[in-house]
Amino acid sequence: MIQLPFSKLSNVGTTIFSQMTQLANENEAINLSQGFPDFLPDSKLLDHVNHFIQKGFNQYAPMGGMIGLKEEIARKIEKSHQAIYHPDAEITITAGGTQAIFTTIATFIKIDDEVIIFEPAYDCYEPTVELFGGIVKRFEMKAPDYKIDWNAVKNLVSEKTKMIILNNPNNPSGKILEENDIQELTKIVKDTSILILSDEVYENIVFDGKEHLSICRYPELKDRSLLVASFGKLFHVTGWKIGYCAAPKALTDEFRKIHQFNVFSVNTPIQLALAEYMKNEEHYLKLDEFFQEKRDFLRQGLANTSFELLDCEGTYFQALKYDKISDKSDFDFAKELTINHKVATVPFSSFYKNKLNENVIRLCFAKKKETLEKAIENLSKI
Repeated sequence: MIQLPFSKLSNVGTTIFSQMTQLANENEAINLSQGFPDFLPDSKLLDHVNHFIQKGFNQYAPMGGMIGLKEEIARKIEKSHQAIYHPDAEITITAGGTQAIFTTIATFIKIDDEVIIFEPAYDCYEPTVELFGGIVKRFEMKAPDYKIDWNAVKNLVSEKTKMIILNNPNNPSGKILEENDIQELTKIVKDTSILILSDEVYENIVFDGKEHLSICRYPELKDRSLLVASFGKLFHVTGWKIGYCAAPKALTDEFRKIHQFNVFSVNTPIQLALAEYMKNEEHYLKLDEFFQEKRDFLRQGLANTSFELLDCEGTYFQALKYDKISDKSDFDFAKELTINHKVATVPFSSFYKNKLNENVIRLCFAKKKETLEKAIENLSKI
């Protein structure tokens, strides 16, 4: 057997999402761990895909993406956030949000560059930074409110700080940034060359009449930011792996240098189908209402249990604090839930480098009503 000389990511194993999904399958449990819907997308969107496949649009798309889709994205951003991006020069279609994140980090981070992230954090940020020789500086947001102490963040900034990664709304906490957060961030990056990677894949899933404050709304931040979004989250098609990156031309030019040697281009008929589907704005403007109904149904169903339901301002994840039920670690408790109570969740500690355990687990409520009903029934017996 060949002897490997080294591992670039020696501390990285199988993701917690894969682990919990496997455990769910082995125990025939309801899988509320991995963040994907268990219902079909709109049949109109599927019809569009079939139409373009049958019409023969099955070969390479342009490297930056189909112009029709990029125009619809630009129109959506302008209407939602009053921000202008040139469709052809400043928007790139990617193979999902994660590829856009990976490409952004690969493009701009080199050895010893420092990158600030906010934990709990999506699990691809840190390993990608380390893969390209960067150094991660972490700010830990903690239960129950997951607030950011911007004075502490300011203390993380140094002459080596190259990038700040935001996730708004935040997965897994469901926290959204407020105007004060944006103002404090603006102060920190003012008169610096710090770039911002703004992961906004849940931008259209914000609840209770609150507003998603996209980074692109603020000219002084937009000029230094790469905004990442995902059609998987927008239209219930996570398996299609299609998203985009919007950024000023100078940043986009650099981004595409890497993008072209990573995936080069993205699924042609699906791009065309999405462009057609997005012409009707109702297909995404009502997404917050759709998921708020599911969030409220889950919260009402669990209201009389011993779980503490933490605030969920956005995303399709609900955080539960279980310290009144068990003193086990969140990983052990999540395993127990899966095996004994047939509901798979994700422990929050997996979103922290130091495995911070605050007795919190994450549930995905992007599920059919009957799926949620069964999960509520099982969890209510605890």
